[in-house]
Amino acid sequence: MNAAEVERLIEAGIEDAEATVTTPRNPDQEHEDAHFAAVVVSPAFAGKSLVQQHQLVYDALEGHMTTDIHALEMKTYTPEEYDEYVGEE
Repeated sequence: MNAAEVERLIEAGIEDAEATVTTPRNPDQEHEDAHFAAVVVSPAFAGKSLVQQHQLVYDALEGHMTTDIHALEMKTYTPEEYDEYVGEE
């Protein structure tokens, strides 16, 4: 599984989501570690706790967390939160 596939799954599984997925460290080919980092922006996160937001992302990955993805670092935002976050940079 590569970053583009992870993005596709997240965007397909969460309404109006925009996902940016990267590989924050070099994969260990010997152990086939698949470490990803995702920034996910969606209005579906509004009113949900951070745990609930992350659960939506895990649900969108349809079980790949236990097979194809070793680790996923994620940041989740509503569009308004993301605009505020980007404005701080």
